Amino acid sequence: MISKEENLLRSAEILFAEKGFAGTSIREIAKEANVNISMISYYFGSKEKLYEKLFEFRMNESLSFSEDVIANNTLDEWEKMVLVMNRYADRVKNLKPFYLIMQREQLVNRNPVIYEFLKQSKKKFLGIYEELIKKGIERKIFTKNPRLEFVHSTVSGTIFTALNTLPVYQEFFEGDDDYEIQYFEEIKIHIQTILKHLLGYEENK
Repeated sequence: MISKEENLLRSAEILFAEKGFAGTSIREIAKEANVNISMISYYFGSKEKLYEKLFEFRMNESLSFSEDVIANNTLDEWEKMVLVMNRYADRVKNLKPFYLIMQREQLVNRNPVIYEFLKQSKKKFLGIYEELIKKGIERKIFTKNPRLEFVHSTVSGTIFTALNTLPVYQEFFEGDDDYEIQYFEEIKIHIQTILKHLLGYEENK
């Protein structure tokens, strides 16, 4: 069972994605969460602080998983890279409202606190990729050392483009209810194929 604070965050997330920050009222959030409006002030202080907490909550979730993967000594660097990338793709698919909010916020950069959350999150993911590539090369799992920016942009750029263009693709190809599931699974395979080339990784060698 989720906490009252998390319930408010999830309810606000849905509304922010649908109506935007300015278009969502505290009263609407309280109604969506089925709580007294005073609970928002109690847990967050204001709508803006709730908005900032939502970014902190989601960013920390993602980074925590990736850091746990890095610390797992039973996996090699390629296996870790795949797990981190697959988790990212799954989160974008399963948490569409938040990632739509995030993309919108990156375009406007109105909130300096959120801007800093996003910047630091990107830097931490760059650090994760950097560590994986460095160790993978040392252990001769990878034979190439690509620019870190290209690895990061290949993963995040491909996944976000996939998210934004999904409705058009699904309509064009007249996809059924399973189209989205298959689409994201094949995107993971597609990104793995590109990363293998970038990193010089060969299976079964």
